[in-house]
Amino acid sequence: MHTFNVQGMSCGHCVKAITQAVQAKDPMADVHVDLGTQTVQVQSSLSADAVVEAIKEEGYEVRVA
Repeated sequence: MHTFNVQGMSCGHCVKAITQAVQAKDPMADVHVDLGTQTVQVQSSLSADAVVEAIKEEGYEVRVA
């Protein structure tokens, strides 16, 4: 399980965009987005770096929590 701080998330569209970006690289990934705490938790076979890149490609600033 990887946890990331993701800045700039504010709505359901953000949740969908991040979820789809990660699942495009790993369709079996389990993605949980918490808008209140600005965190994203990902259970995936992807490396943390690969998840960060997927989220950054959607235009969000990401830090590993």
